[in-house]
Amino acid sequence: MTAQTLLLTPWMVPHQVISWQTAVTLSFLGKVEVLETYDDEIRSPTMTIRAPAVVRLKRHGNSHKRGIKFSRTNVFVRDDFRCQYCGVQKDAGELTYDHVLPRVQGGRTVWENIVASCQSCNAKKRGRTPEQAGMKLLKKPEKPRWLPAAPVVRLGARRIPEIWVHYCAAS
Repeated sequence: MTAQTLLLTPWMVPHQVISWQTAVTLSFLGKVEVLETYDDEIRSPTMTIRAPAVVRLKRHGNSHKRGIKFSRTNVFVRDDFRCQYCGVQKDAGELTYDHVLPRVQGGRTVWENIVASCQSCNAKKRGRTPEQAGMKLLKKPEKPRWLPAAPVVRLGARRIPEIWVHYCAAS
């Protein structure tokens, strides 16, 4: 079974797509409530449950105290899934992230040096700075203090499972 589970915030906003295994673990730990299930059954020697399709976090995590975790997806969310060179908005599968100061020139993989980039702009820039490549950034990259919930469709779901549609309609 390769089913994925839609994870909602406590306020019923799509937050993340996780594996059904992670959803089952979170459910048994009491961290989420299962709102919808698939018809597929998960069997163990002592029990049978239906695979979770949609789960909701019971309470908000302390992510603001720790800060926003650096990840490819969070860079895309910060940059609104928009190439920071040409300005075109794309799905995550069509984006990459780019080091403003390239690693070959001493650039680090940190919030302040990474931007979302389409593959053609990234190829055009290569191992140069935007100035060296004759390109301009839409905005200077910085570490975000908060991020909006990532829209599930932008995260690359070509076809949202029917059971998720009700929860994704507002995103």
